[in-house]
Amino acid sequence: MERRLKNTMLVMSLVAAASAHAAGPEFDAKRMSQDVKTLSSDAYEGRGPNTAGETKTVAYLIEQFKAAGLQPGGDLVKGKRVWTQDVPLGRFEIKGPVKLTINDAKGAQEIRQGDDMAVRAAMDGSRQVDFKNAPLVFVGYGVTAPERKWDDFKGQDLKGKLAVVLINDPDFETGAGDFGGKAMTYYGRWTYKYEEMAKRGALGTIIVHETAPASYGWNTVKNSNTNVMYDIVRKQPKLAHATMESWIQRDLAADLFKRGGQDFEALKKLAQTREFKPVELKGVTLSAHYAVDAQVITSKNVAARIAGTKAPNQTVIYSGHWDHLGIGLPDAKGDKIYNGAVDNGTGIAALLELARVYGKAPAPARSVVFLAVTAEEKGLLGSEYYSANPLYPLATTVGVINMDALSPEGVARNFTISGSAKLDLLDQLVAKAKQWNLVYAPDPKPEAGHFFRSDHFPFAKRGVPAISYGSGDDLVDGGLEAGHKAEEAYVTNNYHQPSDEWSAKWSFAGMSHDLGMLYSLGRDLAESKDWPNWSKDAEFRAARDATAAQRQ
Repeated sequence: MERRLKNTMLVMSLVAAASAHAAGPEFDAKRMSQDVKTLSSDAYEGRGPNTAGETKTVAYLIEQFKAAGLQPGGDLVKGKRVWTQDVPLGRFEIKGPVKLTINDAKGAQEIRQGDDMAVRAAMDGSRQVDFKNAPLVFVGYGVTAPERKWDDFKGQDLKGKLAVVLINDPDFETGAGDFGGKAMTYYGRWTYKYEEMAKRGALGTIIVHETAPASYGWNTVKNSNTNVMYDIVRKQPKLAHATMESWIQRDLAADLFKRGGQDFEALKKLAQTREFKPVELKGVTLSAHYAVDAQVITSKNVAARIAGTKAPNQTVIYSGHWDHLGIGLPDAKGDKIYNGAVDNGTGIAALLELARVYGKAPAPARSVVFLAVTAEEKGLLGSEYYSANPLYPLATTVGVINMDALSPEGVARNFTISGSAKLDLLDQLVAKAKQWNLVYAPDPKPEAGHFFRSDHFPFAKRGVPAISYGSGDDLVDGGLEAGHKAEEAYVTNNYHQPSDEWSAKWSFAGMSHDLGMLYSLGRDLAESKDWPNWSKDAEFRAARDATAAQRQ
C-alpha cells in the first residue's frame, strides 16, 4: 500500500509538472478512454476500409473535430474544404476456397490456408489464380543493393517460378555486416521483398516466417494476410505485385528444403554472405487455385484544420490511422471482429484530444492539421495517397508528428520513436522531454523495422521531417520489467488479433502525461519561423533540400 501511494503521488507530480510546462492545457484520460472504447467496440466492426465500420468511424471523427471547434481541412469541393479526402483504392478479396498443393517425388500434400501458408488475394489484376507445378527457387534475403555491392539473384530468371525468401536483412542473426547490424533497413521489409520479386517477373513470392526476424508471431501474419487486401490504384500493377504473395511457416519451409535435397539452416547461413547464389528446390513444386474479386473503392482520410494567423500556408501535421483489420478469421473463441483498441484506437484518441486542446487555445502563426488516415494496415495506403496528393504542399509542411499504438497504461519515465532516424525534429523533442521528466530511449527493436511501418514514412521518404511517437517502457510503477512484460504480452496475445479490445483497467495516465509534451512541440513548430531538417547524412535530406526554394 505504501509503495502504491508513493507511485500515485509521483504520477500526480509528473502530470502536474506537465500541465505547468504546457501552460495550462489538460489532457483528459477519461475522454481518451471513451474514444477508444467507442471506436473499438463491436459496433464499429474493426474499422475496415469500405465497410459500415468506416462510415461510423468517419462520422465519429468529424463529429469530434466539429465539437473541438476545428474547420474542415479535406478536399476542395466547389471552392470550400470538406472534412475528408477521397482515397481511391483497389480492393482484393479471395472468394471461395484456397487450394494449395505441394508435389514432390513422394506425391502430393495439401497445404492449409492460414495454418501452413498465408496467401494474400492477388493484386496484380488476376481474377483467377490457377497454376500447376510451379518450381520453387530460394533467393536468400532477396536483396539487390548496388551501394552495398550485394546481389542475391546473380542473374537468376524467376519467370514462372516461386521465389522463396527470408524475412529481414542478412545482418539480423549475426548483428554485424553491410546492412547496419540489427537495425532493419528497407531491404528487410516484406513490402520490399514483394516489390523486388514482382519487378523480376516472379510468378509469386513465399516469405519464410520466423518470429524473431519478423518481430511478430504467425497469428499476426495469418490475420494480416488472409483477409481483404487493398492497394493504391496502379496503372501497371504487375510491376508492384507478383500473382501470388504469401508467407509460409518456418518448419514447413525447412521440410520442403529437405525434400528438395537442401538444408534450410545451412542455406540461410550462406545467404548472409555475398557468395550466396539462388538454389532451386529440385523436384518440389507448388500448385494453386483460387478466385479473386477485384474492384476499385473509395475510402476516406479525415482532415481537420486550424488556420494559421501569420503563415497559414505553412503547415504542422499531427497524424494517426483510424483503420484496423475489420472482420476476419475467427480466433479460438470464435471472435471475428478485430477491434484494434490499442492499434490504433489509442493514436486516434490522442489525435482527437490534441485537437480539443488546440481548439480551445488561440490560433498559432502557422496552420495545424489533424490528419486521420485510412488503410495503414493495408500498407500505409492512406498516408501514401496523401503524400502523393497532398492537401497542403509538402515543401511547406513543417513536420509530421505521427501517433500509432500508444500505451493506455500508466506514466513512463522515457519515450521512443519508430526507427533510429536523425533529424532536428527529434532533437527538439528530446530537449522538450526534459521538462516532462522524460528521457529519450532509442527504438529498442530497430531490427523490427518500425520506421517503415507507420504513417510518417510516406512523408519522410519525400523529405518531410517526420517521426512516429512511441510510449516509453520504463514505467513509474514497475520499471523496465513491467514495461517489457506488458509490451511482450500485447505483441504475443493481442497485436492484430480479435483480443485487442478496450479494457476498463487502462488508466490512460501515460498518454495524458505525454500529450502535454507533443502539444508543446507542435505548438513551438507552429509559432516558429524555422524549418527543421534531416541530418546531413540522412537518406531523406536530399529530397527535403530539393524543395528549399519553396520555403524562402
